[in-house]
Amino acid sequence: MTSFAEAAGRLAGLAGLAFGWSPDRFWRATPAELAALLAAAMPEAGEPPSADLIARLQEQFPDG
Repeated sequence: MTSFAEAAGRLAGLAGLAFGWSPDRFWRATPAELAALLAAAMPEAGEPPSADLIARLQEQFPDG
């Protein structure tokens, strides 16, 4: 199990890489600010594939 400190440290590093944040900026940010940046950086998720589409894909691309 990862401790809070380990998880927060990893998230701070990722925020630095992705958004150019310094550790100080990360620790001063609110969860809502971080969530807004993450939402803007992630592509919008579409609808999950239907059962029919999955069946067609399985027919077209069998695993062998």
